[in-house]
Amino acid sequence: MRPHKVLLAGLILAVGATGCSRLTFVRPKGGVKPVETPASEYRVSDDKATRKRIEESESLGMAEQRLRVGDLETAEREASKVLRANPKSAAAHTLLAIVDGARGDTKGAGEHYRQAAELAPQDGGMMNNYGAWLCANGYPAEALVWFDRAIATPGYPTPAAALANAGGCALQTGQYERVERDLRKALALDPNNAYALLSMARNAHRIGHDMEARAFIERRIAAAPVDASVLQLAADIENRLGDKAAAERYRQRLRAEFPQAAAASPRG
Repeated sequence: MRPHKVLLAGLILAVGATGCSRLTFVRPKGGVKPVETPASEYRVSDDKATRKRIEESESLGMAEQRLRVGDLETAEREASKVLRANPKSAAAHTLLAIVDGARGDTKGAGEHYRQAAELAPQDGGMMNNYGAWLCANGYPAEALVWFDRAIATPGYPTPAAALANAGGCALQTGQYERVERDLRKALALDPNNAYALLSMARNAHRIGHDMEARAFIERRIAAAPVDASVLQLAADIENRLGDKAAAERYRQRLRAEFPQAAAASPRG
């Protein structure tokens, strides 16, 4: 599964093969104006810095809006324009990371996420973003460092996301006490956090606590749309519990909704 989802000022975008909890997009001060609104009118009294902030905000808003509809070329152009004018824009780097990820340029996406995190050291969301990329791309131990930084950031509004990512990533490093600790903290803050529920189900299934695993996977299925890995885990849990009929129902759904994944799985 993948580190979860990217939250771009209300825009949810997939971020590669990780399943981790959502990533954060930072609005510049003053906010991103909706693209549908007329362009701002500059007053004579506006100084150059003010006009620059307005232009940056509008370009970021345009890039975000175009990402919503899959127009990667325009999104890249607008975000790159911001970056040329303001090389320290973490928001522009985040947008370009999403563009690169959508194009399959994993290395390029990681570089932009890294720069965004380094440019915004007081922003827990940016640290969570980079941690999610690291965990998804084979660097779980390093990812945990960035998740810890995100969690410790004062005022970070969504610590459940970083806690869920940390717990899920700790599964990959064998830090099982941390898995339980971080995932339960995440669920205390956000009981419907899909990635935390899935990771709890995986951990319970790993140690043979399949009644507990069943409860978590059922909550996961109810919390958000599923992918093939969720249905396969649900089938495996039911199979181990001896409920062949329930396992077959999940496999039927897997074959119907994700035929390619089912065909590739020896259990599907």
